[in-house]
Amino acid sequence: MENSQRCFELLQSGDTDGLRRTLEQDPASSEARDAAGVSLLMHALYHGRRDLADLIANQKKTLDIFEAASLGRLDRLKQCLGDAAAIDSRSKDGFTALHFACFFCQPEAARLLLENGAAPDAVAANPMKVMPLHSAASARNLEAVRLLLEHGAPVNARQHGGWAPIHAAAQNGDRPMVELMLKHHADLKLANDDGKTPAMVAREKGHDGIAALLGE
Repeated sequence: MENSQRCFELLQSGDTDGLRRTLEQDPASSEARDAAGVSLLMHALYHGRRDLADLIANQKKTLDIFEAASLGRLDRLKQCLGDAAAIDSRSKDGFTALHFACFFCQPEAARLLLENGAAPDAVAANPMKVMPLHSAASARNLEAVRLLLEHGAPVNARQHGGWAPIHAAAQNGDRPMVELMLKHHADLKLANDDGKTPAMVAREKGHDGIAALLGE
C-alpha cells in the first residue's frame, strides 16, 4: 500500500525516474488505484504520460477494458469484449471504453468497440456529460469522429456548458473536422450556455477562416 500511494505522489510531482524505480522494485504497485478507484495507469494518461502508462501496463497482470481501449491494446480489448456487460460499463470516473478510445486517439479501438455494439451516444456519468463524439472532437481525433458519425452519433449533442462537438472543432481550428460535421448536418446556429455559436468560438481563437466557413 505504501508503494502504491508513493507511485501517485511520484507521478504527481513528475519524478519519472523515481516512479520507474518503484515500479521495477515493486511490480505490484502498478495495480494501484486512487480512493475513487481510478487506476495509476489512467492517471498517467491524464497527465499526458503515455510512456509511463505503457510502463505501468507492462507491469500489470492484466488491463481492464478502459485501460485497453485507452492504450489501443486491441488483443486485450477483444478479450474484454467477451463480457457483453463491459462494453457500455462506466469507469470509476464515469466514462465508457469508447469515450477513452476517442479521447486518447485510438481509432481502431473505437472501431472495434462500435462494431461490437458500443453505444455511440453514451453519456458520461459525471458532470461533464460528454458523449464519445465530444471526446473525439476535443482530442482532434478525426477518424474516430468519422466512425462515430457513421454509426449514428448525434452530431448536435450537448455536453456540460451547452457545447456541441462542432464548438470544439471550431475552437481547435480543425477545418477537416468542421467540414465533416457540416456534411453530417451540424447546426451552425447552436449557441452554448454563454451564447456563443461555433463561428464566434472560432473567431475568438483567431481561426478566421473557420469562422467564415461557419457563416459569421
